[in-house]
Amino acid sequence: MFNTMLKVNGLLVKPLRQYRTTTNSTHFFKKYKDLIAGMNISRPEQVWVSDITYISHRQRHYYLSLVTDAYSKRIMGYNIDMNMNVEFVLEALKMAIKNREYKMKLIHHSDRGAQYCCAEYQDMLRRSGIITSMTENHDPYSNAIAERVNGILKQEFLLEGRDCSFNELKVVVKHSVDAYNNLRPHFSCSLLTPSKMHKQRLLKRKEYKVKFLEQKSN
Repeated sequence: MFNTMLKVNGLLVKPLRQYRTTTNSTHFFKKYKDLIAGMNISRPEQVWVSDITYISHRQRHYYLSLVTDAYSKRIMGYNIDMNMNVEFVLEALKMAIKNREYKMKLIHHSDRGAQYCCAEYQDMLRRSGIITSMTENHDPYSNAIAERVNGILKQEFLLEGRDCSFNELKVVVKHSVDAYNNLRPHFSCSLLTPSKMHKQRLLKRKEYKVKFLEQKSN
């Protein structure tokens, strides 16, 4: 309801229509099949989606790694750093695994970037009993849920363009993720916050992929 009022009165932050590549799929690590195409995602921790997004800054740029639950849209793990190395994405995955609440079958879906395909990342998934799934084309928006969450954090919570130190930015990211998970309702979650959506499995997840892709193509 709050977001609707802002939209009606023209007070929502307008999204920036741009895309920066953060994926290097020209590597020799093993790539995995897409296991979630056409899947009916009906419960929390059935599918996690992971992605890396670019955060511009007045002095330099940073990278934000997110692991998001596809059903509830809850951010399970995150990390911000100056480099896109393996340790950077592993920290986000470690946090997500620590925050895991259910012990049912879980699929981890991502693009085919080297960070996700490398042995260290895949070993951690296997040790945690998590199945790997990856996009099978070069469309940056084929992982639409992850891209949507990236956009919310950067556009609604204004993570980009801040004039602050890296340590201050880390605090801003933490507070933004907490507010996103616990205060921001989603239409795709029947106007529940991601944290509340994550505590139940009776509601049907509403799809916004088609609408999101159409907006990005305009």
